Amino acid sequence: MEILNTAAALHAYTENARRAGQRIGLVPTMGALHEGHLQLVRAAAQECEVVVTSIFVNPTQFNNPDDFRLYPRLPEEDAALLAPAGCTALFLPSVEEMYPQPTVVRFDFGALERVMEGEHRPGHFNGVATVVSKLFHLSRPHRAYFGQKDFQQVAIVRQLVLGLSFDLELVAFPTIREPDGLAMSSRNRRLSAEARALAPQLYQGLLLAKRLIEEGQLTPAEVQQTAAEFLRAEPAITLEYLAVVDAHTLQPLTDWQPNAPVAICLAAQLGGVRLIDNVVVAVNE
Repeated sequence: MEILNTAAALHAYTENARRAGQRIGLVPTMGALHEGHLQLVRAAAQECEVVVTSIFVNPTQFNNPDDFRLYPRLPEEDAALLAPAGCTALFLPSVEEMYPQPTVVRFDFGALERVMEGEHRPGHFNGVATVVSKLFHLSRPHRAYFGQKDFQQVAIVRQLVLGLSFDLELVAFPTIREPDGLAMSSRNRRLSAEARALAPQLYQGLLLAKRLIEEGQLTPAEVQQTAAEFLRAEPAITLEYLAVVDAHTLQPLTDWQPNAPVAICLAAQLGGVRLIDNVVVAVNE
């Protein structure tokens, strides 16, 4: 596995692969890798001859300086995990390499980013779109792999690909969970033992909402309220939002649409660590 530290090195590496007729898979990450990331790398390795994994803690997508400062950074450990999973090149740039000049371009994804993460983290998706655009331009992948745990991010990147006509296929994989249901996340490393023991309640709240939807007795607002009250009953959990939304538009639902998938998304603070999760459920006629 090659380790690339500059934009020029990444561009040269992937252009050589393209000239050789090889398919390129890109797995963008912020490091502190877990099984969810490695699933994406292994999937890319099955479908592409060249697999580039980027590790870059992107400052422009953090609106909380402490969250950026405390985000786990484990490049040596990450590198040791990537080669066995099938990664052929690790792109490990500095902030100065990715942002040689201050970014002035601004993205606006309309209604997609006015809700949930976009509402609670102003500027977050502008930062995501900026760095993902840079990675797409530098590596020109045939396929780009993302995890469905970041449900809204996947929707934003899909719109980015369509809006800017990136010549690639976006591939999203289901959330990988711990045995107790907690969605795997790099931020889980920051949880105290007490917070980690409580964290699976987030998934339990989502499953409660899913069951209520499938039973079909409550309105979307009632489902949302019931699941939120369940989570708020635990004093250690500070619920930022729990939203019942159309899985395609991400807009809040006022009633159920037959055979239309629904996403239940949440964000919560637990022991000073911010976690997100979601489940998707089909509503039958």
